[in-house]
Amino acid sequence: MKITTLLITALLLSTATFAQKGVEDGSKFGHGEDSIRCMENLSLYSEYYKQKNFKEAFPYWEIAFNECPVSTSRLYSDGEKMVQTMLKKEKDATKKEELYQLLMKVYDQRIQYFGDHSRYPTSYINGKKAVAMLTFKRDDSEVVKEAQALLKSSVAERKTKTQAAVLLSYMVSTINTYKLGATSGEELVNTYLEVSNILEKQQDATSKQAIKDKLGELKNQVEGLFAQSGAADCETLASIFGPQLPDHTEDLDWLKRVNRLLARGDCTESDLFYKSSEHLHNIEPSSSSAFGLMQMYLKTNDLEKAIQYGKEAVELEEDTNTKAKYHNYLSIIYLSQKQFAAVRAEANKAIALRPDWGEPYMMIGKAYAAAANNFGSDEFEHKTAYWAAVDQFIKAKSVDAESAAKANDLIVMYSQYFPGNEEIFFRNLKEGEAYKLGGWINAQTTVRAKK
Repeated sequence: MKITTLLITALLLSTATFAQKGVEDGSKFGHGEDSIRCMENLSLYSEYYKQKNFKEAFPYWEIAFNECPVSTSRLYSDGEKMVQTMLKKEKDATKKEELYQLLMKVYDQRIQYFGDHSRYPTSYINGKKAVAMLTFKRDDSEVVKEAQALLKSSVAERKTKTQAAVLLSYMVSTINTYKLGATSGEELVNTYLEVSNILEKQQDATSKQAIKDKLGELKNQVEGLFAQSGAADCETLASIFGPQLPDHTEDLDWLKRVNRLLARGDCTESDLFYKSSEHLHNIEPSSSSAFGLMQMYLKTNDLEKAIQYGKEAVELEEDTNTKAKYHNYLSIIYLSQKQFAAVRAEANKAIALRPDWGEPYMMIGKAYAAAANNFGSDEFEHKTAYWAAVDQFIKAKSVDAESAAKANDLIVMYSQYFPGNEEIFFRNLKEGEAYKLGGWINAQTTVRAKK
């Protein structure tokens, strides 16, 4: 009996001693009863997780997460999805913060136990963590700065292996830290270049068109963010890209990117814009490069060349608003040459494309006013051209509120050239009645007297 009792006692003691959690001894499942408990909770959470029943899965997952963290990397990818889903739905601020801290722990613990994974190492996990930080705490400046550091190190290490979400977040985060004063304009430009180059390499590396298209869309999104960041001013762009130009005169992608940025930033007067436009146009004619060359020749007062490239810009452009802008530029050039009929022709083309824009109407009005001294056969008929001009200014502000201030100034300016009451009387006309202008203007207007 004594021997039997001693054996039973020893067995019980050995079982109790042998029971140990994986988190305590570093083993995959722990030992003894704790090993069984670990495997049971892993199994239970997995079943509910497969059914997308996160509410039932979470308690079992949490036990496995805390007690056997080395059991499987799935514990972290599944946990990330569950906690993020719960966090997005949670309304209570206190519970929301608890879930956020748990989510951070998921990433940190994954790094602790699986940071040396060959495919998903620490740099990969830090990228995901930073994206989550910016998703749930984008208004916290300290979190933004911390996330920026994680993103920067992740991208620097992973390079072309960097996830698309991380690249986009890195760009957004850099812009945000720039606005907080924690990142310089030059750093932001360098981040833009780094992200753009990685996306281009990723595009070149894939043969799947769908992926190429998505990466292209992302690249355009990144470019748009940079253009609107406030750091893409003409001086900064010139200081960064200017010295690089000699090495990229035949680099189509580089020239396109720089040319678009300069155009978006209204840097069309910069020497870099002219030079990049020439090189770009030599390789692949485009609307933006033609427009750049038009601007360049305007600056040198070679109006014939300017018109040539302006027309080419119109032909190559697909965007309706931009095409309208090019037509309007052409009308400005024609006005400087006193080709008044051509001014109206180009302005009308702009109006057809963008009827809610007041600028082309004002160009027609300016053409009528500039031509007044040579319109008709006498002084009275000269003055009637100002009626037609003012009609256009009135039309401009009626379709475009942003044109109202300029239009009102022009109305005041040119109304003083209307015929006087006596002139109208001697022509057997009355104020307010319809009047038809002939000649090249050929427009219906209204009789008005100088006030």
